[in-house]
Amino acid sequence: MNSIPLSFRQIDYVMAVAEYGSTSAAARHLNVSQPSISLAITKLETSLGQPLFLRNAGQGLELTAFGARKIDDLRALKRQAGQLFETPDRMEGVLNFGVFSTLGPRYAPSLIRLFQDRYPHTDIRLHEGDLETQFAWLESGRIDMALIYDFGIPSDLAITPLADVRPYGLLPPGHRYADRPNLSLSELLEDPLILVSLPHSRGYFLSLAQMQGISPRIAFETGSIEMLRSMVANGLGVGLLATDIPYGKTYDGGTFIHMPLRGELVPHRIALAQTQRHPETTLQSAFKAHVRAYFTTQSAR
Repeated sequence: MNSIPLSFRQIDYVMAVAEYGSTSAAARHLNVSQPSISLAITKLETSLGQPLFLRNAGQGLELTAFGARKIDDLRALKRQAGQLFETPDRMEGVLNFGVFSTLGPRYAPSLIRLFQDRYPHTDIRLHEGDLETQFAWLESGRIDMALIYDFGIPSDLAITPLADVRPYGLLPPGHRYADRPNLSLSELLEDPLILVSLPHSRGYFLSLAQMQGISPRIAFETGSIEMLRSMVANGLGVGLLATDIPYGKTYDGGTFIHMPLRGELVPHRIALAQTQRHPETTLQSAFKAHVRAYFTTQSAR
């Protein structure tokens, strides 16, 4: 029987280079020496008889086609090893958790804290990005699951619905409709709109208007919810959001009015997405159950 040429720690080194694109970046992330990273790569390439990475002068390391296949194999090996040593009373291991950038600040910190309070030997690693980035990370295996909006999701991903959230409007202080209990979308969009410019989110909000025959006047576009809230508070337009943020102060100390919208509006669905290419580990199953219970509790409030 052939011996395994690398320890699991050295496998982590190789996988980190694949993720971060250089031995120096991997060494900084793992807090180890760069020669240790280089040695692990050399040992594995010597054992396999083929290069895993292309060495591009001044541009770091890039996976070969062979290397990409072997990285997938190493990820599968790590999952299997994690399942072998997991026990119900001592959950441990690493879970790479992706979050859509507008949902992350609202939900991810408390999700991670509550889970690690219960399972202190687990390591939940956070990966923020837009929806397209989350889909690519799921496909490549960089992340195990992602908290996203169920909008334009590739059909090969497994989806766990979590909550439906209605869009709402944001008005600046002193707005002529400030005293209303709610507004129609057409009333809100009488004013210029501050629009979320992230892929899919932008399309979702514009589609709400288009389904009601409205062509909004767009004053500004931004990829930041906090920027949108501050611009509305400063009277630069009205806003549309779906992420429910339970405080009304902006970074510059301003305020705005949270305005419910009446009528038939397609909700934004928050969901957990996973690849279907690998069996779910015990840790992944436990975290998914935790996320579902968290959102059930949130909905009951």
